[in-house]
Amino acid sequence: MDRTRRLRQSAVMRNMVRENHVRVDDLIYPMFVIEGENIVQPVESMPGICQYSLDRMAEELERIEKARISAILLFGIPQHKDEVGSGAYDEHGIVQEAIRRIKKDYPNLLVIADVCLCEYTSHGHCGLVRDGVILNDETLPLLAASAVSYAKAGADIVAPSDMMDKRVQVIREALDQAGFVYTPIMSYSAKFASGYYGPFRDAAHSAPGFGDRRTYQMDPANGREAMREVEEDIAEGADLIIAKPAMAYMDIIKDIRMNCNIPIVAYNVSGEYAMVKAASANGWIDEKKIVMENLVGMKRAGADMIITYHALEAAKWIREEENEGGR
Repeated sequence: MDRTRRLRQSAVMRNMVRENHVRVDDLIYPMFVIEGENIVQPVESMPGICQYSLDRMAEELERIEKARISAILLFGIPQHKDEVGSGAYDEHGIVQEAIRRIKKDYPNLLVIADVCLCEYTSHGHCGLVRDGVILNDETLPLLAASAVSYAKAGADIVAPSDMMDKRVQVIREALDQAGFVYTPIMSYSAKFASGYYGPFRDAAHSAPGFGDRRTYQMDPANGREAMREVEEDIAEGADLIIAKPAMAYMDIIKDIRMNCNIPIVAYNVSGEYAMVKAASANGWIDEKKIVMENLVGMKRAGADMIITYHALEAAKWIREEENEGGR
């Protein structure tokens, strides 16, 4: 008689037959760098997350190194914004300067640079705007210039998050022409127009000044369209694929895994993080259990890596469990 409970009788047995694991090496930690001096500014809607000026970011980088997290995703917050988002592709922009410092002081840390204009434009949209319309093709050269400038500064990976059509192709061509043929593109391919991004927009100062982003980010109702986006980005030269958000879109992650032989990154976004933090602060949930269950769910759906604001805590919990298991 088949009794599946036979394989659940002890921790050793459960560990032996466990199908999916979250490793510290799977985690990518987002980090916000801001222009100015002596700034460690907590993000109110994201407990535990701060904006760091260049002279203070070593405090967070030391925690990242101690946690043995191997990769960060970098976002910049400039003092100056304009209609064309010039800070995104300025050789001495906040992200470019941050990359140089990080690679000098933490050469083994993998730096992923988010490529978008929204933090740098006065209107807060991810592309150029004319008469209230977000322009696609006119935006592409600026995204390419940003990607190349990040690569020149030392970024290991560039990650276009703008959702403009054909941007992966244009960025790949620009990187190759500039000599960065081995710089991978981690494309936000399945990025939905989600309500889960609110806290991030607080952190990155990137809320749109008018309208919304539904003309370029995906409709949350569309799964088949997500596969079109993914397939197009792969054809254009994407090396890794991001699905964003993660928790309400695990079916998308699963579809990508079933149909595409490419590394998949789940983005456990700010709203997902904030909800867990709020519920934990109220004593309604066990934060560690919920976070680790969410992360392993993303791995079970097919993610190879996870971008998460819980990374520092999750790394600590994973190490503790490994140490306990080794006794």
